[in-house]
Amino acid sequence: MEKKLAEYKCNTNEAIQLKLVRFPEDLEDDNTTFNPEYSHQVFGDDEVAFGYKGLKILLYYIAGNLSTLFRIEYTSKVNEKFDCVEADDVESKIREIIPPGFCANTDDFVSLLEKEVNFKPFGMLLHTYSVHNEEAGEDITYQIYKADMTCPGFREYHERLQTFLMWFIETASFIDVDDERWNYFLVFEKYNKDGATLFATVGYMTVYNYYVYPDKTRPRVSQMLILPPFQGEGHGAQLLETVHRYYMSSPTVLDITAEDPSENYVKLRDFVLVKLCQDLLCFSPGKLMQGFSQEMVMEAQQKLKINKQHTRRVYEILRLRATDMGDAEQSRSYRLDIKRRLIGPYKKKQRELAKMRRCLRPEELTNQLNQIDLNMQHEQLEESFQQLVSDYRRVLERLAQA
Repeated sequence: MEKKLAEYKCNTNEAIQLKLVRFPEDLEDDNTTFNPEYSHQVFGDDEVAFGYKGLKILLYYIAGNLSTLFRIEYTSKVNEKFDCVEADDVESKIREIIPPGFCANTDDFVSLLEKEVNFKPFGMLLHTYSVHNEEAGEDITYQIYKADMTCPGFREYHERLQTFLMWFIETASFIDVDDERWNYFLVFEKYNKDGATLFATVGYMTVYNYYVYPDKTRPRVSQMLILPPFQGEGHGAQLLETVHRYYMSSPTVLDITAEDPSENYVKLRDFVLVKLCQDLLCFSPGKLMQGFSQEMVMEAQQKLKINKQHTRRVYEILRLRATDMGDAEQSRSYRLDIKRRLIGPYKKKQRELAKMRRCLRPEELTNQLNQIDLNMQHEQLEESFQQLVSDYRRVLERLAQA
């Protein structure tokens, strides 16, 4: 029986099929389908739906306004013959995250698709850029807009857009859209259909404006997602740089931060901030070789709204570019400069150890000493340094190609 039931388990990351539909023929084109990276927030840690064979959870979105088709298909389902075992209620789980008003059949969805020509981006246009598409052999135009909940239709659009977070951000949650301190930044692609110009959703970012006493704000990036069909084309960097430039112009903004940034976001931010900072006089090669300075902190904060911690990373990346690592003296100077920063947590442990010597009995002290292996600390420090240099080189390689 157990073996038989195992046949009715489906991996939900494979079962969920997502599409961004521009043309009716996209509905039958497997090349336009993509799958989630995560589904644990809807289907549990195992990311499994029980009770079906050949399960397909179809979530198709019209490319611009994201009107949704939701349908479930399967080849067979458990029934009462299976010792009162019930299939998971997949439909209810999906309904919890997608807003009402979705289509349940293809005909209704296609009729909505015909009205897509009326869809226009929300809010204020901030930036236009183009990316060369090798396959199409042409430059494709993209636009970035700033929107808020006062834009007609945006609240409903955002309800549909945020559902993608559940499939592509590991710890995603929906925000309180009634809080007016949220800003929304949206990326759209312009494309032609039957001689008309239409817009397709590419990705977005939400930013929360925190109050800083007495009269400043600190915008904090909360969510950022470029949809999978558009990833790897540079849209994330364009979006982040545009958002930075938007806030840079505001005298009330202190600096820009991010909430619990992922490793990929940190790499993206490194690239964007280095690109913005590299032309500042305080980051000239001569000044970089003199070490990290208060001048760098002040200029990056005042002109670009970058905080001290991020400015330090920018300095380390640009100093690496200015350093001849083949020169023993320059290489040693760079290594020592970075390791002085990295050694901070280890020095803290040493201070704690000094306190322990005064307070602990010999046997307790021995136990603590066993946990602080100096050789291991040196190895960890070297490993951290090499990893940083590797990450910094990738930023510089991307910068050279920009």
